[in-house]
Amino acid sequence: MSDFTWLDGSIVGVYIIATMVAGIAVRRYVGNVEHFLIAGREMKLYLGIASLAATEFGIVTCMYTAQSGYVNGFAGATPGVLAALAMFFVGYTGFCVKPLRDAGVMTIPELFELRYGPHIRWLSGVVIVLGGLLNMGVFLRTGGDFLVTVCGFDPKYLEITMTALLVSVAIYTVLGGMLSVLVTDYLQFFVMSVGLLAVTALILVNVGWDRLSATVEQQYGAGGFNPFVHPKMGWEYVVANAMLSVAMVLTWQTTIQRLLAAKDTRTGRQVYTRTSFFFLCRWLIPVIWGIAALAVLTPDQVGGNTLLAMPKLLSQIVPMGLMGVLIAAMLAADMSTDSSYMLTWSSVIYNDILAPFHKRRWSQKRGLLVSRAIVALIGVFLLFYGLWYPLRGNLWDYLTVTANIYMSSMSVLLIACCYWKRANNWGAAGAILFGASVPIIFLIMEQLPSTRHLAKEQIGPHFSNIATYLLAGAAMVAGSLLKPRIKTTRAS
Repeated sequence: MSDFTWLDGSIVGVYIIATMVAGIAVRRYVGNVEHFLIAGREMKLYLGIASLAATEFGIVTCMYTAQSGYVNGFAGATPGVLAALAMFFVGYTGFCVKPLRDAGVMTIPELFELRYGPHIRWLSGVVIVLGGLLNMGVFLRTGGDFLVTVCGFDPKYLEITMTALLVSVAIYTVLGGMLSVLVTDYLQFFVMSVGLLAVTALILVNVGWDRLSATVEQQYGAGGFNPFVHPKMGWEYVVANAMLSVAMVLTWQTTIQRLLAAKDTRTGRQVYTRTSFFFLCRWLIPVIWGIAALAVLTPDQVGGNTLLAMPKLLSQIVPMGLMGVLIAAMLAADMSTDSSYMLTWSSVIYNDILAPFHKRRWSQKRGLLVSRAIVALIGVFLLFYGLWYPLRGNLWDYLTVTANIYMSSMSVLLIACCYWKRANNWGAAGAILFGASVPIIFLIMEQLPSTRHLAKEQIGPHFSNIATYLLAGAAMVAGSLLKPRIKTTRAS
């Protein structure tokens, strides 16, 4: 195991202090709820690119993508290719995102109220928060596992590490909101990029591309390069991730919040197109790390948890000094992700779930106080959920299933809201009900001993995800067509 030296600790300490100072310094510019949640709609292009890229790469991202590389080879980068294509297509064409940004709303459910009514707005907010918090619930433990493994800390310090991560992020997020997130994201983007490129170069020099390719060929054959012939992937993996990629680009709250915080629609679309390539890189780089772990480590060294293969490799090959840069980069990535996600879910809770209570009643001062309190409460939930929830199976599969609790129905509602005149609240309610119920049932089946084998071996997360989108879409169409039309008579 690597020794985390005083030099490494100094590098990490300087970075954390700089981030905290930068994040807290902008709190004086937060004068109202709009500043806190969407930075007053003043985000410019390059700040948006850096912020979105930093947010969408955290320790949890690095862990599940590296695990995918370890167990699937280069084919494990397939979701990154699909996400990049979806991101560029939506940004270039303006599909859904143009009418969404033009509407001037702060959240997607706020747009839905204009088309489907206040009840659908509230229900949308509930499923968004439910899916989002369950999705993010494993972030802290995953980040703690990475840091403990790479730094060689005693595992008994895992809970302390998780708590320290959360507190450091929560402080500046509670005080500065979206403004703090954007400023710290900009700093974190550069630190993260330096660390990722340096470690990737180290792996390529020490292991070599030829050895990486040969290992994938030896372990997985053609399936290590082609997901369609991989025994654990196949067409259902590709289709499920294609659906997920489009839904993510259209409705994933951290992505949409950058669109809504942009100074105008054109800037928001440019953030999408110019960040699309990064969505490929955020998969490909950790996949290479995971394949390197497959090439270097023996099965006995990895043990039964493939999620820890990559950090175990890094603990052995990263030298003093660069280890500090690596940990600072990973903390940069994780702090950016955690802060943005906490703010994202709090914005939906405040703006959509609590809307019936505060609309045109609360002062800006009280609204800011409530918003900050929501961020703090989300942090407490994430800490306790991360401690007790037993993750079963592949981390990426868990994240896709929980995300689809809301992304499946929200993407259907958004597309119908923008482009189908017959869409109404009956169809919206049906889509939300079916879109949320299928993933929740699958998660419950995974946890119950009597149904665990059925969920994992016969159904699987990919077929579950495909069924979720199909049922949500069918429910939207059926519900909208079944609702009687209100006949209007022309005045004589």
